[in-house]
Amino acid sequence: MNDTLSTALSNILNAGKVGKQSCIVKPISKIIKVVFEIMKNSNFLGNIEYTENIKGGSAKVHLLGNINKCGSIKPRYNIKKTDYEKFEKRYLPAKDFGFLIVSTSKGVMTHLEAKEKKLGGRLLAYFY
Repeated sequence: MNDTLSTALSNILNAGKVGKQSCIVKPISKIIKVVFEIMKNSNFLGNIEYTENIKGGSAKVHLLGNINKCGSIKPRYNIKKTDYEKFEKRYLPAKDFGFLIVSTSKGVMTHLEAKEKKLGGRLLAYFY
């Protein structure tokens, strides 16, 4: 099976590099919707319009041009609440620059929120 999160993030990255104002991402899952909302709240994406159909739906994502790099993290590492710094060094270019997206027992959130709440989880993606 293909990794839909990886495909969605690479579509956004490629459209941003070419200079497009928007791109269409297919198919859409619940995790992709949550990741897009996190990116939107962090001012990396603009408006997102979802359309549902039998084949999984699609999303039209408006780009703001702020994304330098984004991608999914494979394999999905389990991370303890004390190990965030190690993965920040691996996936982000500098301290306090960019975000890791973590799936925790309290939901999907950025690594900063998970650190604040002292939660561990699984790494899903990164963007900066």
